[in-house]
Amino acid sequence: MVEYRDPDRGRRAGDPNGLRNPVARRAQGSGRHRGDHGERSVTDTDFDIVIVGGGLVGASLACALGNTPLNIAVIEATPFAADTQPSFDARTVALAYGSRRIFDGLGLWKAIAALGVTPIRRIHVSDRGHAGLSHLDSDREGVEALGYVVETRVLGQVLHQAVRRLDNVTFLCPARVTGVSMPASRARIDIHEEGRDRSLTARLLVAADGGDSLVRKLLGIRTFRIDYDQSAVIANVASDRPHCNVAYERFTADGPMALLPSRGADGAEDTYALVWTVRHAGRDRVRNLDDAGFLTELQQRFGDRAGHFVRASQRHVYPLGWMQSREHVRARLAIIGNAAHTLHPVAGQGFNLGLRDVAALAQVVLDGVRDGRDPGDPDRLREYARWRRRDQWQTALFTDGMVRVFSTRFAPVVVARNLGLTLLDILPPLKHSLARHAMGVGGRLPRLVRGLRL
Repeated sequence: MVEYRDPDRGRRAGDPNGLRNPVARRAQGSGRHRGDHGERSVTDTDFDIVIVGGGLVGASLACALGNTPLNIAVIEATPFAADTQPSFDARTVALAYGSRRIFDGLGLWKAIAALGVTPIRRIHVSDRGHAGLSHLDSDREGVEALGYVVETRVLGQVLHQAVRRLDNVTFLCPARVTGVSMPASRARIDIHEEGRDRSLTARLLVAADGGDSLVRKLLGIRTFRIDYDQSAVIANVASDRPHCNVAYERFTADGPMALLPSRGADGAEDTYALVWTVRHAGRDRVRNLDDAGFLTELQQRFGDRAGHFVRASQRHVYPLGWMQSREHVRARLAIIGNAAHTLHPVAGQGFNLGLRDVAALAQVVLDGVRDGRDPGDPDRLREYARWRRRDQWQTALFTDGMVRVFSTRFAPVVVARNLGLTLLDILPPLKHSLARHAMGVGGRLPRLVRGLRL
C-alpha cells in the first residue's frame, strides 16, 4: 500500500494553506507582475522559489504552487504568450490518464477540454511485415480514455491564462539568465531584462528550461546522452474514414510510426497527428517530398489500417535521442522536465514524466513548508529525488528498450518481439500492467495523480 500524509496535515485556523514557514507567510499577497503583466517594484529581488523556464512544465509548476503564501518568480526568455512560446507550438502531446488527473487537481482540465481534446480509447500496436500485434482498450481498464491528444498551443493558452491570475507569481519575461551561483543560504540568479542586468535570490531554484538547459550548463552538471540516429517527421494527416478514437503504433526497421487521433480544422474526426521516425540520413528527403509523394510513402510504410491518407500538413523535423541529467537535485536546486530527462517519443511519455515531476516536487515542497521547513531544504529535495528516481529510470529504460528492440532487423530479436506482442495480447495481467504504465498511474503516485489536493 502506498503511504502518504494527510493533505490537510499542518493546516491551522487563519492559514487555509497550512504553510507555516515564516518567510513564506510574510510573502503572502506580495506577488506582482512584470513585463506584459503590469508593474512590479525593481527592488523586489528576493523570492522563495524561482522557476527558470516558462514552458509547459515550468508553467504547470507555477500553477501547482499558485495560491499559496510562497513568493514565486518565473523567468522566461520568450514573451510569455501561447502564440510565441517555443513549447506552445503546433505539435500535439498525448496526455496520459494520470496527467489528466493532475490538470484536474490544478483546476485546469475543464478549460483544456473546452478548447479541444481527443480521447484515446484504444491503442493498436503492430510490427510492419510481421504477424505480432496487440491492443489496449480503455473499457478493459475501466477508464473513459487511456489518454488524450491535445495541441501544445491549447495547453499553453490555458496555462498562460491560469498563471496570470496568480497573485503570488511574478513573471520576468522576456528575461535571460546570465549567471547562477549557489551560496548556502540562497541561490543567486543573474538576469538580463529590459536592457539592464540585475540579480535575484531564491530559497529554491527550479530548472525547467528544457533539454538544452542553461541552468544545468552554468552549474556544470553533466548529462548522459544517446543519439539514436533518428529524427521525427511531424505532420497532421487526414484519412478517408473516421479514426474512432484509435491510436496506432507501427514499428518499422527505420523506427516507430505513431498516429494519434485528432480533430481537423473543421472538427471532423478524420485527422491524425503523425510522428514518423526516420534515419537522420533520410529526414530531408522525407520532409521535402511533395504532398502526393509524402502520402504515397506514408501509405506504403503504414498500411491501410487507418484508411487511405488523403491530405497532409506542412512537415517539421526534430532530432531524437535520450538525455539524462546526472544530478536532479543539489542544495537549493531541483531540475525537472526535459531539463532532467529528454526521451524518444516512441512511448509518448516525455511530457507526462515531466508533469509527474511537477506534481511530486510541489507536494514535497509544500509538505515541507507546512512542517516549517525551508522550500530549498536539502533533505526534502533528496526525498523528492529518491521518490522520482524509479519512475524516471523505469520510463526511460522502457522507452530506450522499445527503440532498440523494434528498430533492429536481427532475426532472433524480430521473432522474440513478435512473440512478445502476441503474448501481451493474450495475457490480461501483463496487458493491464503495461496499460497502467502507459496511463501514468503505476508505482508511488503524487496526490494530484490520485485525485487528492496538494
